[in-house]
Amino acid sequence: MNSMTGYGFKEAILENTQISVEIKSVNSRFLDLSINLPAFLNPLEAKIRKRISQEIVRGKIDLNIRVKDMSSTAKVNPDPAAAIMYRDAILKISEALGLKSEIPLSLIINQDGVLNITHQYDAENYWLKIEPVFEEVFERFIEDRKREGENLKVDLLKKLSILENAACFFKEWQPKMEQKFKEQITQRFNELLKDSVDENRIMTEVAAMMVKYTINEEIIRLQSHLCALKKELNENPIPGKRIDFICQETNREINTIGSKNQFIEVGEMVINAKDALENIREQAKNIE
Repeated sequence: MNSMTGYGFKEAILENTQISVEIKSVNSRFLDLSINLPAFLNPLEAKIRKRISQEIVRGKIDLNIRVKDMSSTAKVNPDPAAAIMYRDAILKISEALGLKSEIPLSLIINQDGVLNITHQYDAENYWLKIEPVFEEVFERFIEDRKREGENLKVDLLKKLSILENAACFFKEWQPKMEQKFKEQITQRFNELLKDSVDENRIMTEVAAMMVKYTINEEIIRLQSHLCALKKELNENPIPGKRIDFICQETNREINTIGSKNQFIEVGEMVINAKDALENIREQAKNIE
């Protein structure tokens, strides 16, 4: 089980190139991947996106890669023809103005097109330097998510234990409810009819109460949902979406038990169960 929150960072200098890789993530219903690269490395984005998608299913992920060359990659190409045209044009202006000063070389050089500066970037060659740094940071990032995920799992299992205890409590109370209904109805009949109480009439009333307020089916479904939830936590490496769905179904059963309940003891346990379930639902939002 992995958390959707993680972080990894490293800076390194390889072959006169300073490389910085940072990756971080927060919760998201789906995989939301943002990759920030220098423009000349854009050809690498598809490769990096595919690599991350192989390991990550959910989360809003921000990846930042910065590259700085310690030595210049610039290439300067002079254009003598352009320089000559600039010189001749400036001389004509000087003659027209009656000026005879020499033309500084700096004036010619600073004109557009006289010196053309380009940078030679080979994205694949840069990737050979970036890849080992990226892989190390990505591994740290995954381990961070895994570590946090294991902590979440421990907490979720504790909350699940509360729900399992609640389900056992409801099951134990199911026969007690019948007895309490019988006692309440018998007391009412005794108050009204005293010695003329009909036992069959009492049993009929009890049966009617049990049909209306029985929670046996809800208990069975609740236990089934809790078994499914436990299986997801223990066996599914990416249970986030499944947990959310199971919690919705579990909540429905607990609400029904609460609506049918007629006893303080059961009501208190319903509150405990709903509190534990709400904690699980909140934590599930952090799980991949």
